[in-house]
Amino acid sequence: MPAACVIGLQWGDEAKGKLVDLLAPDHDCVVRYQGGANAGHTVVCGSEVYKLHHVPSGILHASVMNFITPGVVIEPTTLLGELEGLESRGIDPRKNLMISERAHLVMPWHLAEDQVMNQQSVQGENIGTTLRGIGPCYRDKVGRNFAVRAIDLIRPELPERIAQIVDAKNALLRGMSCDGSGTSAAPQLDAGEIAAKAQRWGEQLGPLIGDTTNRLLDELDAGKRLLMEGAQGSLLDIDHGTYPFVTSSNSSGVGISSGSGVPAKWIRHVIGVAKAYSTRVGGGPFPTELSCETGQKIRDLGREYGTTTGRPRRCGWFDAVAVRYTARLGGVDALALMMMDVLAHFDEIKVCVAYDIDGQRVEQFPCDAATLRRAKPICETHAGWKKDVTGARSLDDLPELAHRYLERIGQLIGVPVKVISVGPDREQTIFVDRQQLLA
Repeated sequence: MPAACVIGLQWGDEAKGKLVDLLAPDHDCVVRYQGGANAGHTVVCGSEVYKLHHVPSGILHASVMNFITPGVVIEPTTLLGELEGLESRGIDPRKNLMISERAHLVMPWHLAEDQVMNQQSVQGENIGTTLRGIGPCYRDKVGRNFAVRAIDLIRPELPERIAQIVDAKNALLRGMSCDGSGTSAAPQLDAGEIAAKAQRWGEQLGPLIGDTTNRLLDELDAGKRLLMEGAQGSLLDIDHGTYPFVTSSNSSGVGISSGSGVPAKWIRHVIGVAKAYSTRVGGGPFPTELSCETGQKIRDLGREYGTTTGRPRRCGWFDAVAVRYTARLGGVDALALMMMDVLAHFDEIKVCVAYDIDGQRVEQFPCDAATLRRAKPICETHAGWKKDVTGARSLDDLPELAHRYLERIGQLIGVPVKVISVGPDREQTIFVDRQQLLA
């Protein structure tokens, strides 16, 4: 049986969580394979709104097993708060959640490093970190000397290891934070306090920690269906995104196997999720950005404020150059176009089909942020449908002009639109052919 994957094709916040929640009942397992608490996946079920950061979006379905795999970095306090929040609402996530023993932990020193490093700019802009310690944790994962993994929480030698790391990190933080007089304003970490906290984490999370890699391979051998849940968006991929204004993991389709341990041969379907317009949080080039009343109108109508940070998102028209690139990069088979209800409020809608860079028409997405910063969007203009679509439940319910927009997006990306979202609730979703989508 095949595995499917849901990935974001823009700069994150594409409503991947909603789609994963909808598709979860068709699968046996949902797998988070990269990112950390910087993810903010929202699932709306009637009047209930669930905001998930670490926990996979299949958690609301008791029959579906959920996995947090080695490519994810976990901040234990955040994860425990999330579990407690679900339990307080009558959901028992401990029955259908497994955490990889190989997953790395975001420790207090990572949060401290993030605060210090956030004061630095790159190319004159702030990178836009969520200050969740994600980047420093991935840096220690690769550096190996100061890394702590989930399996370490249940090992008796952890306090000694924490003491050694804290000594080194305190010296590092003092050096990073010195002002001109040589005085350091860096917080000094307490090894005993951190060790005690880690012991509590181990007691609470220990029963959930196991070998997700072999478990998932066993599930595949047994014919079970897996749904892989990406975090952030493909344009934030550390290797293939708008570097250096990216996240610290492979958030495009190329990160599925390395993050989860599931061989690429099992990934039979890739569903790319994009908004019907574009958004971005933090610094970095954004060719279609609308720094005007139209951009603010999109922000207000789409409630474009970060699930994790609450920061207002930058908004602009749909960028087909960027999404075509990420769809090809991820091997996308079908598009899910979200937030179509927002565009129903505009007389005219624009779509970027190419860039003007230094007087040249460019139809391929540049690999360099400095080049992308010089890109001016070349846009098509489409007539808006000016009709409320939040009640649409089938393609026939959509206005003709909305149909034309969907068809044009599919033509530009080279992938058909198979899912259309017209509102935040589960019911406000149109599947062109659900069975074919997952066949």
